[in-house]
Amino acid sequence: SQIADVRLDDAPLCFLLVHPLWETVDLVPGGERQSPINIRWRDSVYDPGLKPLTISYDPTTCLHVWNNGYSFLVEFEDSTDKSVIEGGPLEHNYRLKQFHFHWGAIDAWGSEHTVDSKCYPAELHLVHWNAVKFENFEDAALEEHGLAVIGVFLKLGKHHKELQKLVDTLPLIKHKDTLVEFGSFDPSCLMPACPDYWTYSGSLTTPPLSESVTWIIKKQPVEVDHDQLEQFRTLLFTSEGEKEKRMVDNFRPLQPLMNRTVRSSFRHDYVLNVQVKPQPSTSQATP
Repeated sequence: SQIADVRLDDAPLCFLLVHPLWETVDLVPGGERQSPINIRWRDSVYDPGLKPLTISYDPTTCLHVWNNGYSFLVEFEDSTDKSVIEGGPLEHNYRLKQFHFHWGAIDAWGSEHTVDSKCYPAELHLVHWNAVKFENFEDAALEEHGLAVIGVFLKLGKHHKELQKLVDTLPLIKHKDTLVEFGSFDPSCLMPACPDYWTYSGSLTTPPLSESVTWIIKKQPVEVDHDQLEQFRTLLFTSEGEKEKRMVDNFRPLQPLMNRTVRSSFRHDYVLNVQVKPQPSTSQATP
């Protein structure tokens, strides 16, 4: 489709070439487990061994929201296991460190992952680290099985009341390196009701692009309205006093799947039903 062509070719590349975050980075790193990817529904493999994902967040661990010049991050106190996820494809508890979003200049694109080449206008990433194996987030972010990131697609629809609490803070962090306190927020309110997810082994989507991430991509998107996405687009990549650059199209282009398998926690039998046609009965043709 035309939207997919813009999404994969023109929009992100011209953005990446000008944003300072990417100036010292090889745009085609040598790794074989890079993210994001296009999730092909019928190529994903149902794994009955995948457990439900258990999410337990303590709203009091929420600290602040800040503009880091590439997105806005909501950061959490992570010295103890107060806000954790477990189960799913994970062997250990993982502590919540921060969440952030990626979005487009318009509603036609913006998500990092795609599903059957469909783009969503934005994608939420909840970033967790393995405090069983690692001393701190920084070490975990560089090593295999160090991070677990939940990805949630945002789609255009009805107003999201809980998200609005966060949107209301954005005018206070319009410029790069601005920060405002943001206490008592439970990000599980941004999750879809449906527990189904895809999972695969991948990387950070910002430098240093470390292949340290177990990705957990929720199948069901959550609805937000156009005005809420427009508020994301009022933020700036730039500091106060610099020439203003709008914070839009802050997503990385799709990366090749290589020899990885995307597993699903749910059956998708209807795809098989399309492929497997019933054989005509031959019993009555017997003389």
